[in-house]
Amino acid sequence: MMSGSGARAAACGGTDGVAYGVLPADTTGEVRTRGAGGSTQVAVLPVGSFEQHGPFLPLATDTLVACAVAREIAAAYPVHLLPPVTVSCSHEHADWPGTVSISAVTLHAVVSDIAASLRRSGVDALVVVNGHGGNYVLGNVVQEASARGERMALFPAAEDWETARERAGVRTSLLTDMHAGEIETSILLHAHPEFVRPGYESADFTADDRRHLLTVGMSAYTESGVIGRPSLGSAEKGKELLASLAESFESCFALLTSAAGRG
Repeated sequence: MMSGSGARAAACGGTDGVAYGVLPADTTGEVRTRGAGGSTQVAVLPVGSFEQHGPFLPLATDTLVACAVAREIAAAYPVHLLPPVTVSCSHEHADWPGTVSISAVTLHAVVSDIAASLRRSGVDALVVVNGHGGNYVLGNVVQEASARGERMALFPAAEDWETARERAGVRTSLLTDMHAGEIETSILLHAHPEFVRPGYESADFTADDRRHLLTVGMSAYTESGVIGRPSLGSAEKGKELLASLAESFESCFALLTSAAGRG
């Protein structure tokens, strides 16, 4: 792995559960200096959501998870860390108060516009770090960009999560660990323990057969909003999950910065 700067991945904001965020602390001069160090610049864009995560995790959970992954990447690779997209496609969670969504068309346009703006400023490649499984359209954004000869990637892939799950000793399968379960609880216990409310220890609920999810929404499968086993979460698992994902990113980074990845 190439060395990055942990200082560039500073967290900003309070811890009162109302006003907080995770933002990069770069200056324009630091971006210019880092860009001079290589022929291909890679930006990392966390995309989260603002949706229910049961009674013990915040609405911003997916954003916090995406930012935690992106910070881990930025600490290990010379990438341009971007602020997160915090509202996305959470329509399946609409029955719970607090959930906010934008359309897939809007999310597609936002990410595409960010990529175009980066290219104009000399940043050739964009990695979208997705923290919300309902953002299906991000796969289309990457497919279309790649077909045009642009360098873009979506991270982590399911295989990256599976590798991380095994390394961290996560006991719940990716099928069962669908929402506010062992993985998300573990990452927040490690990265943002101040936002984990009491109650996750007894909130386990499973619903592996969700074949009609897109038609009937999450509320047809869970009353609490949880599908998974958060009781198995731990800060140590969260640390190992993030470390594994940072290692898995190496192949993505190599592909985007190689001659073969330049289209």
